[in-house]
Amino acid sequence: MAPIPAKKVKVHVFLKPGVLDVQGKAVEGALQGLGWAGVANARVGKLIEFDLTGAEDPAAEAKRMAETLLANTVIESYRIEVE
Repeated sequence: MAPIPAKKVKVHVFLKPGVLDVQGKAVEGALQGLGWAGVANARVGKLIEFDLTGAEDPAAEAKRMAETLLANTVIESYRIEVE
């Protein structure tokens, strides 16, 4: 049986709607202060990117990782990409 090749996994984590994003508000205010008056509803998130080897279902493995460690699912949502 051939080894399972590595996959590039990206987990995008961001605050759920309705949760105050203090960092997003600061970025929004700074951009507006620099002349970009059309900026609104800025949200700041994080991206965790890694190579995953040996997983038959890398998306399912990444979901377990996100639920266990990468995202605080009480206040954060996440989206997984596997390439």
